Amino acid sequence: MSGLSNSNGFQEPDEREALIGDPHRRNSARFKPELHWSNWPSQAVRLTWATISRDYVNVLLIFVPLGIIAGALHWDSTAVFTLNFLAIVPLASLLSFATEELAATLGQALGGLMNATFGNAVELIVSIIALKDHQIRVVQASMLGSILSNILLVLGCCFLVGGIRYPEQSFNSTVASTMSSLMTVSSASLIIPATLYASLASAKDPSHKTENILFLSHWTAIILLVLYIIYLFFQLRSHAHLFEEVNNEASGDPESAGEGNEEHEEEHLLNPWAASIALVIVTVLVAICADYLVGSIDSIVEKTGMSRTFIGLVLIPIVGNAAEHVTAVIVAYKGKMDLAIGVAIGSSLQIALFVTPFLVILGWIMNVDMTLHFHIFETVAFFISGLVVTFLIQDGKSNYLEGCLCLGMYLILALAFYVYPDNVDEDALFHALKLR
Repeated sequence: MSGLSNSNGFQEPDEREALIGDPHRRNSARFKPELHWSNWPSQAVRLTWATISRDYVNVLLIFVPLGIIAGALHWDSTAVFTLNFLAIVPLASLLSFATEELAATLGQALGGLMNATFGNAVELIVSIIALKDHQIRVVQASMLGSILSNILLVLGCCFLVGGIRYPEQSFNSTVASTMSSLMTVSSASLIIPATLYASLASAKDPSHKTENILFLSHWTAIILLVLYIIYLFFQLRSHAHLFEEVNNEASGDPESAGEGNEEHEEEHLLNPWAASIALVIVTVLVAICADYLVGSIDSIVEKTGMSRTFIGLVLIPIVGNAAEHVTAVIVAYKGKMDLAIGVAIGSSLQIALFVTPFLVILGWIMNVDMTLHFHIFETVAFFISGLVVTFLIQDGKSNYLEGCLCLGMYLILALAFYVYPDNVDEDALFHALKLR
């Protein structure tokens, strides 16, 4: 063929072929930009199919359009609740997968931070809508419930599921203790307004009680936001090496060595850009489904007779944090406890140090009296939960027994909130205690 081409005057292409050595590679190199732009739809379809087909739970994606249609057309509240609940399950699984893809390329610390941020977007959107409608108690209950569900329910499930597969799992105790310290500071930021409210209620002149609580809440929120920014700099810049994933090899697991290469290949199915796009799309769908689901809860409350406090503190956070629940449990099952703790406790920290103070500042701007004053019982529940988690993670190791302890503590609090009334007159309570 080369002699024929020479006789026909195609000497220049033959010289290029001699230099490159492969005419197919020459053609692909010459038309690489055109092939790239013309083939990106097929590439997107291939990655989408590979992502969806990797897990059987994605069959439930059929409920995503059904749930959105049910909410948009105002179907029966039970149907809206059920369809959107089933729709959130596969979306949470996809969010978990996209987060792992980012963690594989951007690092475990940034991956955990990204998942916590996208996971809390649902609570933030719902809380802003509730704050606009002056539903302050709904916002406070949602924030506290999200924190408790993450540090007790999610972390307990991680310890339990990981402990069933591995006898013992280890994680970075330095990072865990740092997060525990921040959680202690955030719980103190709620205890101080509650105790100040009690002191002002028992004072002789409580006329400026509301103004004082607002003043304390506004400036405390600013301080917490500054602390959160410093924590991000500490985590991602100055002490980023402390937040790198510790190689966690479970003892007595003969399959751990053979699974390393397989998991490594799965982690690089999506590049950072594709994983980021998937995170944005899935988060938007989760927000839409969660909005319809939460909107149908009012009718559920009327039918079941459950208190709104129980709905706001227990049920709504479980649904809203479904993505983080699935993500943390899956990575804990794979032995990545550092990422699991980063998702569970990191999400709680983001709620306590960023989302809640941000809502206080937003209420300040909107002239809504959103404060950091929670009821005494709620504040004590938060403090005790943080204390329990601190004791469990301080040794840098976990097992299924510690997971059961976290879940047991969460169930006790859930039972307490189930009988906790919607409206509590703390002024009357303090007055009765004072008379005694």
